[in-house]
Amino acid sequence: MTPSLFRSGPQRRRNLKGENKESEEVTEAEEKHDFKPVIKSTSPSLKRKRKPSFTCSQCGKRLSYKQSLKIHMRVHSKERPFICDQCGTSFALKGSLKHHMKIHTGEKPYTCNQCGQSFTHPSTLKLHVHSHSGERPYNCDQCGKKFIRIGSLRAHFKVHTKEKPYVCSLCGKGFSQMGALKTHQQRHSGVKNHMCFECGKSFIRDAELKQHQKTHTGEKPYKCSHCDKSFSQSGHRKIHERIHTGEKPHTCNQCGMSFTHPNTLRLHLLSHFGERRYNCDQCDKTFVRAVCLKSHQKVHLKEKPYKCSLCERGFTQLSAFKSHQRRHSGEKNYMCFECGKTFITNAELKLHQRIHTGEKPYTCSHCDRRFSWLASLKIHERSHTGEKPYHCSSCEKSFSKLASLLSHRKRKCQME
Repeated sequence: MTPSLFRSGPQRRRNLKGENKESEEVTEAEEKHDFKPVIKSTSPSLKRKRKPSFTCSQCGKRLSYKQSLKIHMRVHSKERPFICDQCGTSFALKGSLKHHMKIHTGEKPYTCNQCGQSFTHPSTLKLHVHSHSGERPYNCDQCGKKFIRIGSLRAHFKVHTKEKPYVCSLCGKGFSQMGALKTHQQRHSGVKNHMCFECGKSFIRDAELKQHQKTHTGEKPYKCSHCDKSFSQSGHRKIHERIHTGEKPHTCNQCGMSFTHPNTLRLHLLSHFGERRYNCDQCDKTFVRAVCLKSHQKVHLKEKPYKCSLCERGFTQLSAFKSHQRRHSGEKNYMCFECGKTFITNAELKLHQRIHTGEKPYTCSHCDRRFSWLASLKIHERSHTGEKPYHCSSCEKSFSKLASLLSHRKRKCQME
């Protein structure tokens, strides 16, 4: 006979009472959610009642406690009962709200004993500590890449399996992670929740904001292993080092030309497929991208609200005004990853990159010759029209190019 059957008195009554209560809880859960108690193992002893495992009817996940099941169901119901009274963000868990509130209070109780940097959550500190030790305990058995977190390894592994279960309903693009899909969808909506308090610029992702903030702090922790240049982002250093190694991993499938940077390849492809569909209604200029047309149309506006305090020159666009100010300071933030040359404006960089990409978007209206720059096209077309707009004030000789006039003046002055 089973020993527990011989018990008597208060102990037996307590056991029976506990068993009856637990049975009532299981019955109640079965009635409400159609959950089935699962016994993980069998034993001849009745001393200990097996804890029921509650199974979610939505996804099949099993939980040990009724309260855990209730919290888990919020994943499916999207219920977020805990709301931040500062910004209105809602959470499924009370602990998540408590952690979030530290953003508003500025509380960072967890401090790194290596560098003194503080964090709001212990898990963030734990990950940060790995940056000092260099420890990456989780290895990919496919390519050998190492990771600090097991979650990062799992996400990375989908690169090898080609699994992309999360699909954008707007454009059909697939993603291996739900977080990547949500970030992508924000790009469709244009929502930029992460703002830089230094300059007011907004970003879709927190990671993008953190990278941007290095432009204000001047922090450049990533040093080139071949020269003295430093970079604010590891990706920029990696691309820069290709100048030294000669690596050009991005190849055009149309002509076979290779490039160090994917953006350079993207610009190059315009020379093959770049249909100039966007026309300016004020002049005859055409553009490949709508954003370029929008930027160009401001040229026709007479209003110039941005004034330079050094030379009083006016600008229609804030970006043009900032670029102009860099000409006074000599600051050149835009670097060509093909040759390392730097430029004051992004537009100058893009024009320069045509040397590497071979892009020639300007075609002569009189012959088949093509040019990378509009100015080169205009000079060439004068060979067809015979136009010579540059005149020497001394001898009244005319020239089609300004350089020819300047050269003529120099020679004349030397002769005199």
